[in-house]
Parts: sequence; structure tokens; C-alpha cells
Amino acid sequence: MAWLRRPSGAALRALFLAALLVAVAGCGSDSPPSNPRATVYATGLPTVSAFALDGRGRLWATTSAAGDHRKDGVYLVPRAGARPVKVISGVRGPLGLTWYRGTLYVASLGRVDAFSGLHGTRFARRDTIIREPAGHGWNNGIVALPNGRLAMGISSACDHCAPTSKWSASIVTFRPDGSDVRVFAKHIRAPYGLARYPGSSDLLVSMNQRDDLGARTPGDWLARVGAGQDWRFPACYGQGGTACAGVPAAIAALDKHAAAGGVAVNGRTAFVAEWQAGRVLAVPLTGTRSRATPFLTGIRNPLALATTPGGALLVGDWGTGKIYRVATPR
Repeated sequence: MAWLRRPSGAALRALFLAALLVAVAGCGSDSPPSNPRATVYATGLPTVSAFALDGRGRLWATTSAAGDHRKDGVYLVPRAGARPVKVISGVRGPLGLTWYRGTLYVASLGRVDAFSGLHGTRFARRDTIIREPAGHGWNNGIVALPNGRLAMGISSACDHCAPTSKWSASIVTFRPDGSDVRVFAKHIRAPYGLARYPGSSDLLVSMNQRDDLGARTPGDWLARVGAGQDWRFPACYGQGGTACAGVPAAIAALDKHAAAGGVAVNGRTAFVAEWQAGRVLAVPLTGTRSRATPFLTGIRNPLALATTPGGALLVGDWGTGKIYRVATPR
């Protein structure tokens, strides 16, 4: 199905290019992260970008480089301490990954692919269910919804201009075969991490703010997003007034220009990665507004997050290729 490509400005172009220069120069280190409950789960996945757990509880991970995507791929980590096995090649810039009914869905540059018929470390079938023309933005997180549809975030194709495509700067939903694409929520500059909001059909979404605002930005956001909402990018960025009339409030303000990444939920707590800030924040889901507090610090570039069936948090460090397992409070 043809309709929908990646953002420049800030969402991930800034996240992976401008921020990368700062990060490599000294943001974070190779020393252990600052959390006594953190252990190394796996190593050897530089530029790890997204996670998904299969029905057996095994970890799957994508890698997405900053510019040269020839080595990007999808890997299986069979168990803690095991060497990652590359299962899928030939995907460019994969940032979204999810399992649904025995099929692995990969959101990447300009497309969504479905891989089915897994035998060992090979898929019998690969179907491109969505193929997009250039100019729509960068495909980000993807997640399965309770109604049998898939949801995916698409960043704006620019930093702060008005989108010319209705698919740009939006969250879309579609059937597992890629048909019946609909806009779930619109005018969201860079909806990166997606997770289901507990006990609801709403989504929990990390949002990257405009880069051109400088110190005027309110910080990146973690927000609850419902069907039909309009967040009014680029006019509204949380400043209030007429430009933001009717726009929902974010659950929590994150750090400024933090390059908010993956989102994971454990019980009534959400976790969100801050790529540029080098830390993972915890946000209680106890009301309409919450305060984000540091949960894991001292990581170079945390991006991918997932919670295990046992409630532990898995954190992928894009900068070092390490995956950490962090016990979460009960």
C-alpha cells in the first residue's frame, strides 16, 4: 500500500546527527549506570534503537545508524548474556518493532514490513505492507492495539513548518495487512515512543519539541493521546493562549531538547528514555499531571525500552551497544 518517509530538523535527524556529535564528545560514559539494580543483559548491538518481546519472552532488537544504514538490522537475543543473532538485514533506519499474532512488524524508512513463519532464526515470509512516498516524515514506534489494529508514530518532515501531508506529524493506525490507514491523532511534531496506556485504548507517547525554540521550549513531553486529538504543531508548543486552545495537557514535561525516545510501562509507572540527556525517567500514571524523576542515569544514549514479563526494565544504549536489565520497585 502506498501512501506515506523521515524528519529532518530535530525529531530524529537532530537526535541522530546534531545530538550525536555532543553525545560522542562526552555525554555519558562506558561506566556502569547509576542504579544499584542495573545489570548488563547483553552487549554487541551498537545503535540499538527499538525492542520487542516475543511470545516466549525473548528479546528482539533493531539497530539504526545515524546515517549509513547498510548495517542496520533486526536481532534476536535468546536469553540474558547470549550473543545477539542477526535475523533480518536490508532494513533502513528501523525505529519501530512489535510482535502481533506471531508476526514481527518492523517500521523503517518509508515502509512497514511484516515477517512471518519463523523457524529458528529465519522467517519464511516477508511482506511490505506499507510503502510510502518521500516527504511524510520518519516512521517511529509501532504498537499493537486492543482492537486488532497497529499504531505507528510518524515525525514531521521538518522542524517547525506546517505539514503539507496529513500523515506527517501524526499517529496513524492500520490493519495488520497494511490496509485501512487512518489518522489516530494529528499535528504531533515527533511522536517517538509508543505504548498502550494501562486499562485504556489510549496511547502513551513521547514527544520531541521544536529545535528552533531554544530556551523557550517547555521541554519534551510524555503524553496520553486519544483518538481524534489535535496537538496543533507547529503553532502550539505548550505556551498557552489561543494557539493552544483545546490542546490536551501532557502528563509530564521532560528535559529540554532531551530527544525523548522509547516508552515502557510497568503497572502504573511509565519509563521514558532521554537520548540526549543520557538517562531514563520514571513517571507515575496516577493522574492527569505527574512529575518525571530520574530512574537510571549515567548511560550514553538510552533509546530502546521494554518491560519483561517479570516486571524488569530493559534499556538499550544506542551509544555503546549495551542492553541493561533494571529491577523495578514493586
